Amino acid sequence: MTPAIDLLKKVRAVHTVHSYSHDPKAPSYGLEAAEKLGLEPARVFKTLLAASEKGELLVAVVPVAGTLDLKALAQAAGVKKADMADPAAAQRATGYLLGGISPLGQKKRLRTFIDASAQAFPTVFVSAGRRGLEVELAAAVLAEHCQASFAAIGRE
Repeated sequence: MTPAIDLLKKVRAVHTVHSYSHDPKAPSYGLEAAEKLGLEPARVFKTLLAASEKGELLVAVVPVAGTLDLKALAQAAGVKKADMADPAAAQRATGYLLGGISPLGQKKRLRTFIDASAQAFPTVFVSAGRRGLEVELAAAVLAEHCQASFAAIGRE
């Protein structure tokens, strides 16, 4: 399995793993997951990494149908500015490949922020640590196991 699934099993968190056949040519991994699993895109969340002006990596979990508001993330994190992180740095810090970065079970504990819209659903879907693999769980359970805060960081 993946570090994300191993973590959830270890802590006995209620979750469901969903897999689908990933198409490497898909323009958006998140929207592909929503489409192939028959889900509304607002319930499927992508994991993005940003870097503060001081180089601190931040994890942002936002709906796949929208984008990350970097100003809102910076405000939530209490930093002056945030930009998208270097992909190689994101992969090194998390231990996951792009398109399969899970907010769970990362190599390095990074400050994590989940878009507040996740709290509106009984469960949400995030990457389980590999393209073609999603994990469904309650937003509160996700936040607990990522030590995340909820903040309005997504834009439609």
